Amino acid sequence: MATERYNPRDAEPRWQAKWNEENVFLTKNDDPREKYYVLEMFPYPSGRIHMGHVRNYAMGDVVARYKRARGFNVLHPMGWDAFGMPAENAAMERGVHPATWTYQNIASMKAQLKAMGLSLDWSREFATCDVEYYQHQQSLFLDFLEKGLVYRKQSKVNWDPVDNTVLANEQVIDGRGWRSGALVEQRELTQWFFRITDFSDDLLQALETLDQWPEKVRLMQKNWIGRSDGMLIRWEIADRAGLTDASEVTVYTTRPDTLFGASFLAISADHPLAKDAASRNPAIASFCEECRRAGTSLAALETAEKMGMDTGIRVRHPLDPNWDLPVYVANFVLMDYGTGAIFGCPSGDQRDLDFARKYGLPVVPVVMPEGADPAAFAIDDEAYVGDGVMINSRFLDGLSTQAAFETVAKRLGETIIGNAPQGERKVNFRLRDWGISRQRYWGCPIPIIHCEDCGVVPVPKKDLPVKLPDDVSFDSPGNPLDRHATWRHVNCPQCGKDARRETDTMDTFVDSSWYFARFTAPWESRPTDPAAADSWLPVDQYIGGIEHAILHLLYSRFFTRAMQVAGHLDVKEPFKGLFTQGMVVHETYKRGREWVTPAEIRIEELDGKRRAVHIESGEEITIGSIEKMSKSKKNVVDPDDIIASYGADTARFFVLSDSPPDRDVIWSEAGVEGAHRFVQRVWRLISEASAALKASPSRAGVDGEALAVSRAANRTLKAVQLDYDKLAFNKAVARIYEFVNVLAAPLTSVAEGKANDDMIGAVRNAAEILIAMVAPMMPHLAEECWKVIGGEGLVASTAWPAYIEALVAENDVTLPVQINGKKRADLTIARDADQMAVEAAVLGLEQVQAALGGKTPKKIIVVPQRIVNVVV
Repeated sequence: MATERYNPRDAEPRWQAKWNEENVFLTKNDDPREKYYVLEMFPYPSGRIHMGHVRNYAMGDVVARYKRARGFNVLHPMGWDAFGMPAENAAMERGVHPATWTYQNIASMKAQLKAMGLSLDWSREFATCDVEYYQHQQSLFLDFLEKGLVYRKQSKVNWDPVDNTVLANEQVIDGRGWRSGALVEQRELTQWFFRITDFSDDLLQALETLDQWPEKVRLMQKNWIGRSDGMLIRWEIADRAGLTDASEVTVYTTRPDTLFGASFLAISADHPLAKDAASRNPAIASFCEECRRAGTSLAALETAEKMGMDTGIRVRHPLDPNWDLPVYVANFVLMDYGTGAIFGCPSGDQRDLDFARKYGLPVVPVVMPEGADPAAFAIDDEAYVGDGVMINSRFLDGLSTQAAFETVAKRLGETIIGNAPQGERKVNFRLRDWGISRQRYWGCPIPIIHCEDCGVVPVPKKDLPVKLPDDVSFDSPGNPLDRHATWRHVNCPQCGKDARRETDTMDTFVDSSWYFARFTAPWESRPTDPAAADSWLPVDQYIGGIEHAILHLLYSRFFTRAMQVAGHLDVKEPFKGLFTQGMVVHETYKRGREWVTPAEIRIEELDGKRRAVHIESGEEITIGSIEKMSKSKKNVVDPDDIIASYGADTARFFVLSDSPPDRDVIWSEAGVEGAHRFVQRVWRLISEASAALKASPSRAGVDGEALAVSRAANRTLKAVQLDYDKLAFNKAVARIYEFVNVLAAPLTSVAEGKANDDMIGAVRNAAEILIAMVAPMMPHLAEECWKVIGGEGLVASTAWPAYIEALVAENDVTLPVQINGKKRADLTIARDADQMAVEAAVLGLEQVQAALGGKTPKKIIVVPQRIVNVVV
């Protein structure tokens, strides 16, 4: 019989309203079932969701719906990472208050997310700019301060002179601010810091326990923390050149074994020795200032040209009192790593080699590969950075690098200069304390008061929250809090005298470093309910982009430890499982030099070749490379357009089906249309057979074709269940496509009244399994199909079906067949077939008959369930 097409514009809002009406996704903390916490990295409310959001949240929703069906008490919340510079930029550009812009965007994006049919507990929603949220963040700050995990110090910062704010190293691109494009300056500012380095070793060691994280993310974190085992070595100054009164320079090195390859010392422009020299030599002062203007990110230092200036100061080699080395100020040495001074071994470090070649410094090879000829081994344009055997190193020659390390460490440890050894072992970390001060308005105010008499005074907890003032102006650059007529003026809580508030606000990374804990009990009048936090955490499955692999995840790991110290929870790791999804990418299109949106073109096929045509003008458009969707290249597809045209289920199904979830998915109109055709096909097959299915009990087939249907259904169910467990959504999609192909003919026979009761019962059962399998990905379609076959209640509240073990067991086995020891064929036969049955089946194979040529084989050797060998 004919049936109406599935209409997502009617079905999807209807089922969303039904889920909402019955509070299907409302999570209770006192639910006795086993917990499962699934969380996607919450979005910044920019105003519109993009296809990357669709993919990210569709993945999380599949996990949430699947785990809910498997009987877990699932927590799947949503909130908004709402502070930050974009809101202030909007305030300046549009003349609106950051709060107005932010909350309007939240309302818009919330409506879009709801249209996706996500199984979210919206009762736990919050934005980080809500006073109710950031007052608890201020409380955490005060607790951390009390526990010694917060401090204030003067430090060098990247200063954007246009945005008038501090920039993180990663926000300095080619020496310019990432937003303003202005040349960044180096300034000394008093900043607030979190002592993340107190946990350096723990953060590193605990990575070994995170076996449900991608290995590449763990490696990125390991490298960022950067533990190194080395030595502090004191170098005596042999010639001060009239530039300093210091008597020595201390260097940190991980390669004391290469000391005999040293040809210079390099110091940071901010090293005390460099400052001494700069104060007495204008040329050195000028060079140091030039170094400070450059970016300080590792990426910037790696790519920048290596520059240095010989100070004229000379130091004495620690292993040879007759050997002096020059001291350079160099632009690639950072004061906040090690001691701000290094010794350069050009043969063993590419950076040092480039520097030495540029300034004509000696290059002496001191390590060669095992088995190389020391007389012939030389360094050309590439340093040798591996382990090996020591050469040109006097008493170290012939030793391994590790043995040389130990020998040098022992000798320098026993050499006393003054009252201390010349060298001592030292574990160092690349990780630095987290500077959280930001000179902007739209952020969480730091709850500190500055008093002339009492100094730095924490705001008493009874006076929290320290609320942002609403009446601020963005007419001029800088932090509006500094210019506010009344907000910054306050009485000191200790002495009562006039004092001023801290006008810096917190880095927005702070906001996102504990939100997952707040979701466990967002109604609490304290930052957490410790019992609820301990019950729900760690997050079982966290999903988000690889771009947050280092800072966000590292800061969150620090925060759980700090909150544990402060008594707010008793877990260390915030995320048990981590999944980093790929991006959604799209072709780019150009009309001359201008980018063109996908909505402005149509794709045509001519003689097997694709071409793009501009819809309005009819002219051919150049098809460019496939790239990440971006507004600048106009290769963006609006999720609202896709949902309006095809429905949310089609959009969800496509972004989950086209490629492995950790890889990029290429958006194509043809792919979306294919997903939509599949939606319609499933609906047509089930709805046309619905009358007969509704009237039949659900049961597995007993024999014949009905049994085959039940076998296919149960085997697919088991496989899809394993795929969902592994987040292999694209594999699940492929199996579901295949199963629908198998089920199409039986469903049609049921619809046409050609099936017996055994077949109808088996098909009803198979249809229920199909609906359960597609429900996590296409929940609205699943509900509609469930309704027409007479299913009870909502699919969203229905338990995952259990497969029948007897029906998933493989009854057949495939045996390789050899003829005179060489494999010639495969035989598929019942696993329990006896020897005579196997021999008869083998003799029926074409390859065996051809080899025998009508003769009787000399012997047939059957190794049960393994192999058959025919001897001719």
